[in-house]
Amino acid sequence: MVSRIDRERVVETALRLLNEGGLNGITLRRISKELDVQAPALYWHFKNKQELLDEMATEIYRRLFRSAGAAGGPGPDGRWPSWQEMLARTCAALRAELLTYRDGGRVVSGTRMTDDTFAAPLELFLSHFTEAGFPPADAARAWWTAYNYTVGLVIEEQSVHPDPAHPEVRDPAYDQEAREHRLGTEYPLAAQAGRHIFGDTEEAFHAGLRIIVAGIEAEFVRGERERRKGS
Repeated sequence: MVSRIDRERVVETALRLLNEGGLNGITLRRISKELDVQAPALYWHFKNKQELLDEMATEIYRRLFRSAGAAGGPGPDGRWPSWQEMLARTCAALRAELLTYRDGGRVVSGTRMTDDTFAAPLELFLSHFTEAGFPPADAARAWWTAYNYTVGLVIEEQSVHPDPAHPEVRDPAYDQEAREHRLGTEYPLAAQAGRHIFGDTEEAFHAGLRIIVAGIEAEFVRGERERRKGS
């Protein structure tokens, strides 16, 4: 029987191999070879690749919460942030963590958590919204929108800058100059868009997040107006 520590070693090895060859290079056969064990030993813990990905994603979140603490918690001055500050800090911390893994965005996208690691931080994040007056449903949708924006942006960002060790290097398949030349003068706005989106990815992320926050604020104000009319 494979011991519990072996399960942890499997995930640790998978995350290391992820940075070496990307998500497509992760297979149970390759991991078993790396660990110098027979493949059936891995199947004791993970029936298939999806189960392994679920555990990898969960471990990424464990590390995020351990290293960053509760992003929605009080700052160095002891002050608890507004929901806007909480959302900006949490999404920035999430993006930073995912960018440390090659294909980190793809790993967590569509996976299921294998434990309740997420529950306490999520409770804290949502409480910022509800304490500000958001109904629970609106709080959940606001968080889910910002979360999906962050993960989706990381997936796109990593498609152009795939190597976390060299984030400044673009994938040769994405040639901005060739793209602009191809689109030429016929589609000038489309030609320039790539530089705004992928030129400074840090600024692009924060600019998009500001749009998300502004939209949540506007929708909350509209909802409050509607609720007052109905009361």
